[in-house]
Amino acid sequence: MITVLRIGHRPERDKRITTHVSLVARAFRADKILVDTSDRELEANFNGVNDRFGNGVILETGISWRKVLKEWEGTIVHLTMYGMELEEAVASIKAIQDNNDILVVVGAEKVPGDVYKIADFNVSVGNQPHSEVAALAIFLDRIFEGRALRNFEGKMKIIPSNEGKKVVEE
Repeated sequence: MITVLRIGHRPERDKRITTHVSLVARAFRADKILVDTSDRELEANFNGVNDRFGNGVILETGISWRKVLKEWEGTIVHLTMYGMELEEAVASIKAIQDNNDILVVVGAEKVPGDVYKIADFNVSVGNQPHSEVAALAIFLDRIFEGRALRNFEGKMKIIPSNEGKKVVEE
């Protein structure tokens, strides 16, 4: 099971980015998304996507990130630009992943130093400033060896097409 923990969400400033982090987590096989700040609008938007495109991923807001980190029994991975190189980290994580849940921590603003100390792996998805959305997508894709994207069964389905939008509503 993979859970994504979003730390530092500021609804007035991070609305779109946290939505994108959640949608990437959903599409790239995370099972659950936890957001530290309560945000009913984010929940409603995410649940709307689940309703239209298929359910299966849970999003909860207003979660105590400290409590989650303290009580987590699996592997804690913090995505940052100051950690160990991605490929090395992925190999190490996969070596211990069997029967081990993974918590992926993604920051919005400056992440408290405690997170670096508590994490089993501080993983650098590139050592340049970058988007946490991209970092999450790349990390999940590598963990799932390029097979991360999933399809849900929902009311709406997008049909791949080189020419125009093709959407089927059931």
